[in-house]
Amino acid sequence: MANNKKKQETEKYAGQELLENPEALADRLSKSERFLEENKVPFIGGAIALIVIVGLFFFFQHHNSQKDLTAQAEMFQAQYYFEQDSLNLALNGDGNSYGFLKIADEYGSTKAGKLATYYTGVIYLRQGKYDEAINELNDFNPSDLLIQARAYALVGDCYMQKKNFGEALSNYEKAANYNENKHFSPMYLLKAAVAAEQANKLESAKANLEKIVNDYSDANEYQEARKQLARVNGMIK
Repeated sequence: MANNKKKQETEKYAGQELLENPEALADRLSKSERFLEENKVPFIGGAIALIVIVGLFFFFQHHNSQKDLTAQAEMFQAQYYFEQDSLNLALNGDGNSYGFLKIADEYGSTKAGKLATYYTGVIYLRQGKYDEAINELNDFNPSDLLIQARAYALVGDCYMQKKNFGEALSNYEKAANYNENKHFSPMYLLKAAVAAEQANKLESAKANLEKIVNDYSDANEYQEARKQLARVNGMIK
């Protein structure tokens, strides 16, 4: 405490001296000017670098925003084909409009481009091209948490079709635990329980079913989870 008080008094005295003594103030300013003069190249270089970095940041933000608008416009026709179940046209385009593959390739850094990657994975899954679907969906990296969880679940669906129940279980659990919510997590947990049972991991199946029963009593999956939990408990005993 004594040292702090002494330091404060010293700083206070130094400040008063600068205000009351013009020569001391002039000397301090002269030293500051000399320091700036001696280091003007680094200071100027640093300032220019900062300006360039800030300028580039805003340029790329604006550029990416414009690209995203273009990608959204390109996606309109592909989404229409997807909704009409014209999957090849949605994927590859019709000669006049881009398909999801081209949009994902050209605009992959934009939100629309990332969504095109998701659509591509869904189409491959529907076409039974499970390995291609897994690759696309694993490359998908959106800002929307619900869509990311859905992508994990779709990867789980692919592995179920490939009868790789361990990987299916892992991805369903990732989907259920990623941004947990009462609307989708119970569905993913129920899928995880099915995959766990197929993988002969009855304790994992039990744990996922118990989570539905204990945490999601209002979910549509609640009654089914209770029934399956009683069955799985009987198998464990």
